[in-house]
Amino acid sequence: MEQILPHLDSVFSIDCVLFGFDGKELKILLIERNEEPFKDWWALPGNIVGADESLDQSASRILYELTGLRGIYMEQYYAFGDPNRHPQGRVITLAYYALIRLGGDKELRPISTYAKRANWLPITDLPKLAFDHQKIYDKGLEKIKRRIKHQPIAFELLPEKFTLTQLQHVYELILGKKLDKRNFRKKIVSFGVLKELDEKQKGVSYRAATLYRFDKRKYAKLFGKEISF
Repeated sequence: MEQILPHLDSVFSIDCVLFGFDGKELKILLIERNEEPFKDWWALPGNIVGADESLDQSASRILYELTGLRGIYMEQYYAFGDPNRHPQGRVITLAYYALIRLGGDKELRPISTYAKRANWLPITDLPKLAFDHQKIYDKGLEKIKRRIKHQPIAFELLPEKFTLTQLQHVYELILGKKLDKRNFRKKIVSFGVLKELDEKQKGVSYRAATLYRFDKRKYAKLFGKEISF
């Protein structure tokens, strides 16, 4: 006699934690919700995983529908499963994160009416967030704080050509503390993964600084996946 297995239903969601740097501030991507619960609240871009989607496929779709962004590589970093995290029932969410440099080519335009609008907001001035999204955001920030000490993720936020001051500024924003200028430069240059260019900053009122480029090939050859910053 053929054994009939019970059908198992599950409800999963994806929440996207995208950090961006505009040259001055570290920002987080949020949407203004247009649906209950938490209508009119700011929240991380997130929604329910489709029945026929993989988690990665769902993350890309949700980000596109709620912000208009495409082609963003995101990594899954944590699962949140508190029974009371969603007022409509048990929903387990998988959090994804990414770091991107901000520019005019990344226009925010929600495709779905689920979101009124999407916007980049400074992490120093966050509004109260829907659901447990503050906890999800905090965990994401904790994740990049750990990673930046061992992997060169800061360069994902910077333009291809940057100054050492800009690089230090990114580290300070993520770590949440000031770094000694001389010690930082000495250490970062000693790794041998920065290529000094025969170019200076342009369009600045102060003394133009030398520009550098991150050498990905040299980094991979020398350090593989980790480097102790």
